[in-house]
Amino acid sequence: MTIERSVVIVSGGSRGLGRAIVTSLREHNHIVATFSRSSTPFIEACQRADLEGETFLWQAIDGTQDELVRQFVRAVAQRYGRVDVLINNAAANVDGVLPLLRAADIRQLIAVNLEGVIFLTQACARRMLQEAGGCIINISSVVGLRGTAGASVYSATKAALDGLTRSLARELGPRGIRVNAVAPGYLETDMTDALTEEQRVRILRRTPLGRLGTVEDVTGVIRFLMSPEARFMTGQTIVVDGGLTC
Repeated sequence: MTIERSVVIVSGGSRGLGRAIVTSLREHNHIVATFSRSSTPFIEACQRADLEGETFLWQAIDGTQDELVRQFVRAVAQRYGRVDVLINNAAANVDGVLPLLRAADIRQLIAVNLEGVIFLTQACARRMLQEAGGCIINISSVVGLRGTAGASVYSATKAALDGLTRSLARELGPRGIRVNAVAPGYLETDMTDALTEEQRVRILRRTPLGRLGTVEDVTGVIRFLMSPEARFMTGQTIVVDGGLTC
């Protein structure tokens, strides 16, 4: 749907890439609704800047609780009149080789990274169908494309997101709803702060552009996919990794 100010739902918008997405969208005059399990100073600052909730809405929600997610989408549609864009950003990761992972960790990864995305997308797609238009952007990962040791389940969930993206593009395209994915490489975020110097050097050596990505490298692509310039793009996974996978 092409409108000047979009109503955008962003899952997991309290920190990391999600925070950068929320910030970027608000700076470009969009209405943003987001949820996360707990608040952060960033969320509190956004709320103070918009006490009436005219352009920003946050709720404390666990994205694996599908009924609460449906209620959130309903509340957004009631408050702002529609849902134009969904950005499926929320994700979890547990490092470890598969033979040593606990069953509870495996189930949590699948629940957050895949089941939560599916239920949120279902709720938003129903609203978009009523408007005969919309845009869905799934935040995937390069590890879903090429794999990496110690992240097999995370990688599997991200690969599943790419498959979901392509199938939903076919399902929803006839009703004017575009579905794409963005697959970031290694970014300068909290997740990469834990890298050892040896790991960082190895990644940089394999990356043609010779640096880690920034959240701004990703948010610009997201805004493009939302824009009229991307109106003929759907079912695509856009890789933003400095050439790591080329």
